[in-house]
Amino acid sequence: MLDIGPLSCYCSAMKSDSIPIEYIRNFSSVAHIDHGKSTLADRLMERTGATTERDMKEQLLDNMDLERERGITIKASSVTMHYEYEGRVYMLNLIDTPGHVDFHYEVSRSLAACEGALLVVDASQAQTVANTYLAVESGCEILGVINKIDLPAAQPDRVIEETEQVIGITEEECFPLSAKTGEGVDALLEAIATKLPAPEDKSDKPTAALVYDSHADEYRGVIAYVRVFEGKLTKRQKIRFMSSGKTYVISELGKFTPQMTTTEEIGCGEVGYVVANIKKLADVTIGDTITDDNAPAETPLPGYQPPMQMVFSDFYPGGTTDYPKLRAAFEKLALNDASFSFVPQSSPALGFGCRCGFLGLLHMEIVQERLERESDIDVLQTAPTVSYEVVTTMGDVKRIDSPSELPPVQKIDEIREPMVRLEIITTSESIGGIMKLADERRCTLLKTEYLSPTRVIMEYRAPLAEIVYDFYDVLKGISRGYATMDYEFLEFEKGNLVRIDFLVNGTAVDALGLIVHRTKAEQRGRRLLIKLRRAIPKHQFEIPLQVAIGGKIIARETIRAYRKDVTAKLYGGDVTRKMKLLKKQKEGKKRMKSIGMVNIPQEAFMSILDTSDD
Repeated sequence: MLDIGPLSCYCSAMKSDSIPIEYIRNFSSVAHIDHGKSTLADRLMERTGATTERDMKEQLLDNMDLERERGITIKASSVTMHYEYEGRVYMLNLIDTPGHVDFHYEVSRSLAACEGALLVVDASQAQTVANTYLAVESGCEILGVINKIDLPAAQPDRVIEETEQVIGITEEECFPLSAKTGEGVDALLEAIATKLPAPEDKSDKPTAALVYDSHADEYRGVIAYVRVFEGKLTKRQKIRFMSSGKTYVISELGKFTPQMTTTEEIGCGEVGYVVANIKKLADVTIGDTITDDNAPAETPLPGYQPPMQMVFSDFYPGGTTDYPKLRAAFEKLALNDASFSFVPQSSPALGFGCRCGFLGLLHMEIVQERLERESDIDVLQTAPTVSYEVVTTMGDVKRIDSPSELPPVQKIDEIREPMVRLEIITTSESIGGIMKLADERRCTLLKTEYLSPTRVIMEYRAPLAEIVYDFYDVLKGISRGYATMDYEFLEFEKGNLVRIDFLVNGTAVDALGLIVHRTKAEQRGRRLLIKLRRAIPKHQFEIPLQVAIGGKIIARETIRAYRKDVTAKLYGGDVTRKMKLLKKQKEGKKRMKSIGMVNIPQEAFMSILDTSDD
């Protein structure tokens, strides 16, 4: 037993098996990005003895190198801890969740497996409460954690007051602490044991366990992360996945302590993992119910809505990478990321590639970086677009992920764009600049609420396409870094939208196409054509660039050919030798123009997204 002052650690299998269900606490930590959830998890594990000082490292639950480098959580992680309070040993099951808006899906899955939630709030900066809404909607009991009180700019009293005003968490339910230094962590552990509810005892019912996550292991197959709501899971038990009806025999059960530690059973109310010789990740559906094949549960547990991919981009092989290698890398990546999808795609200008769907821009950035690191491949990525709904003249509703999928204009009745509820918290002196930015991006102000004399929360109804690329960067610039934002998908809404097509050397490049609002279409098309001219390098032949709206050419720019001095080797003599070489060069350029491919760099695709006037 590790002596850690007033607390004690009980980590043996015998001790954990004997813990009654009323002393089990399942809880999640939720917050905006960079508010200290992973650091708090580190301190909780230290104080309960789940890890020793020798084994401790920052962000212990973040297993990916990418998570450590960026200082963010991408995948939800679990840990089982044991905590002694007033002579009783409590089992604390913590699920550490991502904070970025792109990974709300991970947060909602984690909360469904819990009875409680820790809302981690930074005491020194503005907050958004989107993740809190998820916790409230899930029915979890919420405790407020006012983190980073050790910082000079911390104002815990003001933040507690705002938290009570906006969310309704009282001062008694808020715990000021520093996850970095450990100050106040003991009081939080005591509150987790005494204030969060225990799971409902349904151990006498048929087995029903919720699959809240999974990953593929090279040697053991698919490992399913489960929360047992009814009955129990035991080793060598024959189980059935209720959505697919497939049956397996459990070969290994275990808990995260935080390393994977095997156990003989996972009882009612507990969290752990299941290994059952499952070959493919596709065989395990997140939100599915595992039950006993011989005595199955009558109805499955409430599952999850499938993740809605909102941002789409084309990936093509670049550099020395070929298409089969790119395809193999995508298949490998999809094994451990259920919210990522891809389908084969081909383009006359770029060849074979894949059309990929993501939860958001950060998710897309993470996938691209993982492709380059884990599979050592170069990719050419097109400008990301959002998903739209198209109603045809026949009355059919079609979801499209790329402007190239848009039907001919005469067959379109209406185009619907995705709308989000955008929440911005900022200082009062930035309100004017932010309102101007929101107006330029077609956002509609719903309400403004003052949290204090100097801080305000603004709620907008906004088109996702207008905020998904550089809105956050511009927002940070206007507010000098103080503003934060979060968004939540609402619905698809009818919009006055058209498609802009770009023709390079007479060929339409589908990957450069855009869907924009009609009032901005011509102005934006002309501006982007100039940017495209600057981004595409000169070739040995002249390249016409054109922009078309609804099949009508509205503007043209020309990239002049660079001239190779074919007469440099001449040092005198008859002028006809010079004329002969120039004529030969002219004929060569004409032939090259008819069969040559234009090299379009990555910068050209990204310049299409840039909304600045420069």
